[in-house]
Amino acid sequence: MDRVLANLPRVANENVLVGFDTSDDAGVYRLTPECALVQTVDFFTPIVDDPFTFGAIAAANSLSDVYAMGGKPISALSIVAYPAKGDLDDLEAILRGGSEKMREAGCVVLGGHSVNDEEIKFGYAVTGIVHPERVKTNAGARESDALVFTKRIGTGVVGTALKRGIARDEDVRDAVDSMLLLNRRACESMLARDVSACTDVTGFGLLGHAREMAVASGVTLEIDADAVRTLPGALEYARRGAIAGGLRNNREFVSGCVEMTRELPQELDALLYDPQTSGGLLIALPERDAVELVKDYAEAYRIGRVLPRDGARIRIV
Repeated sequence: MDRVLANLPRVANENVLVGFDTSDDAGVYRLTPECALVQTVDFFTPIVDDPFTFGAIAAANSLSDVYAMGGKPISALSIVAYPAKGDLDDLEAILRGGSEKMREAGCVVLGGHSVNDEEIKFGYAVTGIVHPERVKTNAGARESDALVFTKRIGTGVVGTALKRGIARDEDVRDAVDSMLLLNRRACESMLARDVSACTDVTGFGLLGHAREMAVASGVTLEIDADAVRTLPGALEYARRGAIAGGLRNNREFVSGCVEMTRELPQELDALLYDPQTSGGLLIALPERDAVELVKDYAEAYRIGRVLPRDGARIRIV
């Protein structure tokens, strides 16, 4: 996709504050000097068996991009791919789960579009608002900033373990609870600080999204692998080979930008590339603000720091 996008013409428009140039989480278009639109879209196939929970997770995941930009979601349009002969009760449960999560976020579902497809897919196009001068992008990380993350990683591995029938119920519940948790509170806490850059960690994994921030900001991100928190059971399932295809793709794409200063356990190395669903916010901010953020938001924790551009985009210590 990077190669394809690089060949597309850029449209010059002074109101486009964030486009696709830096692989940011959402686009931002200025309407007035005090208001800009944040726009994003995301959808995927079921990752849990319960249709209501799947719909809610899809909604939380779609909302996350708006929060990553420092925005407030206000409206959404659903995207549904569902078999014509599928169970309508399940479809209703998917839509209801998504609608309730949107309502929790204070975001109104205005409608949507559906197509007949044998493979179920669901998600939303979400619109948010943000002050043009308060937009958070992945391109502003500064030398000496601290790196703070707001969720544990491992949803991809736990989901794969579930499909293979080796995941414990309590581990699945913990992963589901993490995916259902909106990044709204993390965004609110972030906006109270002098944040330099932010991105949410989803399908490209922690290192994939860290790479995007490093490239966009022209810096090197140093990440302490031992500081990164993992979901219960995730290390064990990775050790047992519950590796999704997306993890392998992420490693193939990102590993060339990563400098390993020591050998990591194979399962921990895998989780750093694990594709996340409705993952946390990766935030770069000054040291003093990082201390305050970690105190204010219980899920937040330090995972590294920002260095001047020096060889590799990401350095694992």
